[in-house]
Amino acid sequence: MKAFASFFLVHTVVVSIHLWYPLIAGSMQNETDRLALIAFKDGITQDPLGMLSSWNNSLQFCRWSGVYCSRRHVHRVTGLILFSYGLVGSLSPHIGNLTFLRTLVLQKNSFHGKVPAEIGGLFRLRFLILSNNSFEGKVPTSLTYCSELKELNLVNNKLEGKIPEELGSLSELRALGLANNNLTGKIPASLGNLSSLSLLSVGDNNLVGSIPEELGKTSIDFIQLGINRLTGTIPSSLYNLSNMRYFGLSSNQLEGSPSQDIGVAFPHLRQLVLAENQFTGTT
Repeated sequence: MKAFASFFLVHTVVVSIHLWYPLIAGSMQNETDRLALIAFKDGITQDPLGMLSSWNNSLQFCRWSGVYCSRRHVHRVTGLILFSYGLVGSLSPHIGNLTFLRTLVLQKNSFHGKVPAEIGGLFRLRFLILSNNSFEGKVPTSLTYCSELKELNLVNNKLEGKIPEELGSLSELRALGLANNNLTGKIPASLGNLSSLSLLSVGDNNLVGSIPEELGKTSIDFIQLGINRLTGTIPSSLYNLSNMRYFGLSSNQLEGSPSQDIGVAFPHLRQLVLAENQFTGTT
């Protein structure tokens, strides 16, 4: 599980950082975005590395640390990337006022409280990476309004409740990481609507029920469902995912016999993790 989480974190950060660049801006600025950033800063109670020390009136906000602005839409914030800086605090709901935001990366800090529902107003958002914090509450269903979202990473927080079925409407989603939380309920069959989904991590939760057959309609090549309470058998449709590289279903209550031809079904497989289930036969 930790190996998978590390892969997800590195992958998403590398993708996000290379999408955006700081804008060397003039004196004019967008007041809505500036006030939203100030509200974000006000929610931070500890900044041990002084990353937000540049967030003051002596600099135009597009020059503030971690803030990235558009060259096309002048003085509009398109990226907020502040990871591994030891920030402590809550995420201000005013984040939803950064309507040009495409990348939000706050992983490996100590944010707590709820993930603001107002994030759902960021209809241009493509990368939401809040992993390795202490966010609580439920996964906001409002995220489904972020129709351009490609990567959603909430791994290693304290989230609870069910995985929203509405996430199945995010047609652009390629990576979904909800592992290492306190989620309950079933894996929504609606995730099978995500034809572009290649990475799914919902391991180390308290999920129950069977693995949806519908997942076989996706493009998943990296699946981690381990350390839950899943039951039933491995859906035959999963063996159609011929690009599978990581197949992790360990520490559940799955039964039946895995396919004898799993090596043929998954010719690119690098890691197979099926231990601590109730399988019969050998693979």
